[in-house]
Amino acid sequence: MKIIAVIPARYAATRFPAKLMQDLAGKPVIVRTYEATVNTGLFDEVFVATDSEVIMDTIKSAGGKAIMSKEQHDCGSDRIAEAVADMEVDIVVNVQGDEPFTERESLARVIDVFKQDPDAVIDLASIMTRITNKEEIDNPNTVKVIVDQEDFAMYFSRSPIPHNRSDGEVAVFKHKGIYAFRKRALKDFTTLPIGPLEAAEKVEALRFLEHGKKIKMVESEVTGIEIDTPEDLERAKAAWT
Repeated sequence: MKIIAVIPARYAATRFPAKLMQDLAGKPVIVRTYEATVNTGLFDEVFVATDSEVIMDTIKSAGGKAIMSKEQHDCGSDRIAEAVADMEVDIVVNVQGDEPFTERESLARVIDVFKQDPDAVIDLASIMTRITNKEEIDNPNTVKVIVDQEDFAMYFSRSPIPHNRSDGEVAVFKHKGIYAFRKRALKDFTTLPIGPLEAAEKVEALRFLEHGKKIKMVESEVTGIEIDTPEDLERAKAAWT
């Protein structure tokens, strides 16, 4: 089974333009993420797929592999699908470019999903982490997910889900933007139309659910720091050792 990682890297981020090129302890964020992904030792190859010559040149200067997108893409999955279209691979893992604290344990768990699925029932796997902070639960920038009793995703939303009307506690999970795809599912993604739920929520994982794909969620206790804002970058700098 050939397993690769692809890091989609768009230069013009909406909330924090050029965030992937910001300095983090002496190197750009995208280089830190690339190196962290390589250092897991889980992948046959690691690539950055980007729309930016600046990012491509930066990765290559750091000794990495980068692929320039030929088309404009609205989401990372489309960018990755283009990058791997002609590659002979089985599993493609999407690692977000703004996660320089990417670590082995969580990635190994999503890869293991496919190793334990001999009948190839599962189309993709992803990560969720339990959250309790009300501000984070209510934050629309935090995508939440609910799962069934076998941890298959039922729905993703920017709204707080599930809504708790009882007196007891209910688990709330944040969706981490790491996906592991069977290549065929990734190829299918590019041909499937955007449905009303994805259009409303602006969450690409909903395209898979709306078209009947199986998404296995894996719980992780590792939260890390996603760099979406300048404040996140400052937290990452303080946490970097």
